[in-house]
Amino acid sequence: MNRKSVAVVVINYKGVTDTIECIDSLFKQTYDSFTVVAVENGSNDNSKEEFEKLEGKYNGKLITLYNDKNLGFDGGANTGIIWALANNYDYIALLNNDAVADKNWLKYLVAAAEEHTSGMTTGLLLLSDGETIDSTGDWFSKWGLGFPRNRGDATEKAPEASFVFGASGGATLFSVPMLHRIGLFDEDFFAYYEDNDISFRAQLAGWKVYYEPRAVAYHKLSQTSKRLRSGFATYHTFKNMPLVFIKNVPLSLLFPIGIRFYTAYFLMVGRAITRGEGVPALQGVIMATLLTLKKLPVRWRIQHGRKVSTHYIKSILWDDLPPDQTGLRKVRKIFTGK
Repeated sequence: MNRKSVAVVVINYKGVTDTIECIDSLFKQTYDSFTVVAVENGSNDNSKEEFEKLEGKYNGKLITLYNDKNLGFDGGANTGIIWALANNYDYIALLNNDAVADKNWLKYLVAAAEEHTSGMTTGLLLLSDGETIDSTGDWFSKWGLGFPRNRGDATEKAPEASFVFGASGGATLFSVPMLHRIGLFDEDFFAYYEDNDISFRAQLAGWKVYYEPRAVAYHKLSQTSKRLRSGFATYHTFKNMPLVFIKNVPLSLLFPIGIRFYTAYFLMVGRAITRGEGVPALQGVIMATLLTLKKLPVRWRIQHGRKVSTHYIKSILWDDLPPDQTGLRKVRKIFTGK
């Protein structure tokens, strides 16, 4: 049997200790037809020396690519993906550098992708304690808000294998034909919500996303974000949420989803202001407005190439607000009684 080749992309930015642990876990995989592609994303520290040691240790199975500056998750991921596409791999996987993979992680991802012909195949991503779920894929709500499935649930509540709306960018296998069809990560996102965007684009183009719970990885949540400047997450959150909506929501759903989305969005901006995060939040709103003009031609291309019905898209959306939006639920109850 011809084993499918996989390039596993790991992005490092000022977290080489975590990255070494991540890469070591990949070289314990029971699936052996893979290459690790480490992308050093402009850390400007001792990362190069550490990668040179790893390359010697793993003797040709580790390729390191160097970016001159930090291109964010999306630019870093695209650096590795472009290399893998040029070298004719069958699949490309992404694993967060602050995650470690169970020894069967890649085996189960490839098996599920082959069986279900999925464009994206994701697994059970647990927090590093092993007792709490980080993600079992992603949802996108009819309120226009994306969020991780089952985040915060106990591990024993992990759902069975199924098709899902989206996959976490942190631990997912991507089909090369799908990437050729829909393109790579949108680098205007830089970080946050890019997995919602690429998942939505995949679904619109007729590619399914599959969740395989036997493919387990363990994640030290938000380790990279802790090393970034204050307000980083707030700025990119408010910049990127509208872009997912503008690019991907079909025309007939723009109004019903849009009225809920922008109500929720500006309430969230108000909440950020009261928490002392008003400057990065408002900067994100301004940049989202500017980027919306840039994304209108992109939206036309995505929607013009749509292969699925609006009915199908509605069927895979989460009906309610995301579970963690308790403040929005209180506001909704004031106005609707529900």
